[in-house]
Amino acid sequence: MNCQQCGAGNPDGSVTCSACGTSLAFGSGTVAASPPASTSGLAIAALILGVLSMFTCGITALPALICGIIALVNIANSSGRLKGTGMAITGIVLPGLFIFMIVPMFLAMLMPALSRFKHRAETVVCGANLKGLSTAMTTYTLDYDGRLPTADQWCDLLISEADVSEMSFRCPGAPEGTCSYALNSNVRTLPTTPGSRRDAARLVCIFESKPGWNQSGGPELLTTEYHGGAGCNVAFADGHVEFVWAEYMGSLLWTTDY
Repeated sequence: MNCQQCGAGNPDGSVTCSACGTSLAFGSGTVAASPPASTSGLAIAALILGVLSMFTCGITALPALICGIIALVNIANSSGRLKGTGMAITGIVLPGLFIFMIVPMFLAMLMPALSRFKHRAETVVCGANLKGLSTAMTTYTLDYDGRLPTADQWCDLLISEADVSEMSFRCPGAPEGTCSYALNSNVRTLPTTPGSRRDAARLVCIFESKPGWNQSGGPELLTTEYHGGAGCNVAFADGHVEFVWAEYMGSLLWTTDY
């Protein structure tokens, strides 16, 4: 290009005239070159946080998504002054992959523990139900000279005479039925003498059974289905309740001499 001041020729792109030093950037009909685009700091941050999210169990995933989205908006509105679109997109994609792929894997790993917790909670509630029924039995015997409710009406009598709620008759692990428990038909009275109390801690009074209202009987009705076959809750004649594991069912006492 030629200098408008002295007419000397200069290489294209020259900023000043090599002969007289006059500025050639303006007034010559040429436009000064734009400064190079800078990389968006938010795009860099999005990339770093996105990579870290794969090693921090997703702790940095949300910040990476936010930085990446803001960076893309800023780059689009910068008229070429900002770059880093690829880094911003990568910072968004990596947390997305973690959320949609890694999180379900963690949930799948946690499911067995959650299932065990659910079964444990159901076992505790079931035991509390039986404890309430056992206490109601004791209350009933105090009013009826030590006699237990008749075997064919024991559920109805506990509701009417001992103020027991119908909800207490159902184990939360039972899929159906209004009552999940049965009365040991061999027990007529609770132990009151030293001799009769000898085996009371092993004598079954109320136990988990197949569904049935006012149901009574023996070990043929006992079930472990409500707790995955692991065992069942049993209320004993001395008033205590415990969860009996399936392998120890044979040690339960169903009859006595008193």
